[in-house]
Amino acid sequence: MPRPVTGRQVGCLLAQRVFKPAGVPARELDEVTLGLDGAEAFRLADLEGLYHDAAALRMGVSRQTFGRIVEAARRTVADAVINGKRLRIEGGEIVQRTEGARTMKIAVPVRGAEVDGHFGHCEGFTVFTLDERKAIVAEERLGSAAGCGCKSGIGATLAKMGVTHLVAGNMGEGAVRVLASHGIAVTRGASGDARAAVERFATGTLVDLGTDCAEHRHGHAHDHDCSHGEG
Repeated sequence: MPRPVTGRQVGCLLAQRVFKPAGVPARELDEVTLGLDGAEAFRLADLEGLYHDAAALRMGVSRQTFGRIVEAARRTVADAVINGKRLRIEGGEIVQRTEGARTMKIAVPVRGAEVDGHFGHCEGFTVFTLDERKAIVAEERLGSAAGCGCKSGIGATLAKMGVTHLVAGNMGEGAVRVLASHGIAVTRGASGDARAAVERFATGTLVDLGTDCAEHRHGHAHDHDCSHGEG
């Protein structure tokens, strides 16, 4: 028997569901259908720019399944655009994701219990889990044997743990882009006790200061240089 298809998580439902070439009556056009799961995969990969690992986690599917969904979605959209067909977005095996009901995981690069001011040289990460009331309910320590820079693969590791936010001190723009590709939003400018920094972030009193790494700005070479991204 074929394996049953599990509900694929969708973060937002589109208000506009039908698209067609301008000036051509709909009745004269062939139609193709893009499932809502395909539209979500298309959004995550090509609009948000997430790596497949991170996008698959968002949808609650395996990386291989996500790859098949987004490949089919791209073919459908290309068919509609190139061949001038009407595109209808509906159906698919989906479960709408309710953002407010989910827990949140926030990672902090640390040295001891303090926020490490230099992302690429940290001892490791503390990952805090917050409930729907934004209260810290758990924390765990994650070491990084390969280092903490973006070339260490830490972005993929954190994403697989379900981390969606990272609170840091200094960090170069390259590292911010790599983490964003894994679905992790970065807030820079934190200092002091890591738990207190997360609590400030949760209450909205800690905002991103855009604190860039001075050593990157001055052009020094480091093993955590992120100019080529993380693959």
